[in-house]
Amino acid sequence: MDVRRIATLARLELSDAEVEAFSGQLDAILGHIEQLSSLDVTGIEPTAYPMPIAAPMRDDTPWQSLPQQAVLQNAPDQAQQQVRVPKVVADA
Repeated sequence: MDVRRIATLARLELSDAEVEAFSGQLDAILGHIEQLSSLDVTGIEPTAYPMPIAAPMRDDTPWQSLPQQAVLQNAPDQAQQQVRVPKVVADA
């Protein structure tokens, strides 16, 4: 597997030593996945968790939100009656 390609997709800069270390780790991970792929799972339902999990749900009850001015008074920067935040996505 090309560690540098994966690092580029993840927007990571890796040194040559890191690429070498991660190559071995990635090979080990893929080996484990290959072992799992060889198991017979016929009749086993796919799950996200090994045990059943009950997610408690609450009633979706609407209530009054904060007034816009109350929210904006705590904003470090605002423009056009909205909270202004710094850009976090770089231009590609």
